[in-house]
Amino acid sequence: MEGAPRGAVLHASQIRALAVAGDFHHPDPAGDHSRERCDHGARTVALLELTKPRITQLVLLTAAAGFYLGARDHVNLALLVNTLIGTALVAGGTNAWNQIRERDVDARMVRTRRRPLPSGRLTTAAAIWFATAITVVGVGYLAVMVNLLTALLAALTFASYVLLYTPLKRKTSLNTLVGAVPGALPIVGGWTAAGGSLGVAVVALFWILFLWQLPHFLALAWLYRDDYRASGLRMLSLADEDGRDTGRMALLYAVALLPISLVPTLVGVTGAWYFYGALVLGLGYVAAGTGLLFAATPARAWRLFFVSILYLPALLTLMVLDKVAA
Repeated sequence: MEGAPRGAVLHASQIRALAVAGDFHHPDPAGDHSRERCDHGARTVALLELTKPRITQLVLLTAAAGFYLGARDHVNLALLVNTLIGTALVAGGTNAWNQIRERDVDARMVRTRRRPLPSGRLTTAAAIWFATAITVVGVGYLAVMVNLLTALLAALTFASYVLLYTPLKRKTSLNTLVGAVPGALPIVGGWTAAGGSLGVAVVALFWILFLWQLPHFLALAWLYRDDYRASGLRMLSLADEDGRDTGRMALLYAVALLPISLVPTLVGVTGAWYFYGALVLGLGYVAAGTGLLFAATPARAWRLFFVSILYLPALLTLMVLDKVAA
């Protein structure tokens, strides 16, 4: 360029070099929007993970089974859907609040340190807003769209899990017994949502869910006893290196579950096929607990854990398939 001061003109090659070096910044709206979408997607995934989807699915399975069994004449599908929506919201909020209150513990455990809060993928403030919102909406939804009793049972589930069980995990190894209460309430909520009355049948369903959880969690706690020790949580397994106490307790609860699991047939909710199926499943659960008692090894603890995972869906399926018509 004529008249330009010497050195004021940059050749194309120099411009490219400076741009690469970062001296020239060209806004990239498309790139910014892409990053925003990625951030939003990651945040959504973290919020969903906060609700513990697999546990929530199990809660919905038990609630749906309770609803079907409690509906003695016909199943109101619209009411079932409303029940599952409200239950999912409360279950998700309960799980989220559990992670909020235990974020310091989760950060110390190898098994849980990648959860949204300890990993830093989600802020505590965002988690609190989200957990509170879906819990309140869920309880309200059940009260309006289902019935007040089911909403109260959902609120009791939240309170017993978040306000009682969660803090007790830091104070006493008996926390597992307390934690089994909220785990057993969703099937009762499903039953009452369908209009089922509170009687022997639904009490039996509660105790089936209550007792099923104990060998399941005892096996898991023994397998991860070192992780729990590092976290500061009080578990029976911390003082049970040889696994004998864990095996003894797991077997005790599996044996107690066996006769209780037969009650639905005895009170006319299910038929003979369920009775014999529950008997076989119960004996399998007892056998797995016996194996852990006589030889407490990681392999046998995992076997008990996986047997427990198979037991509940199989038992609920038998209940649904062999329900006695009113």
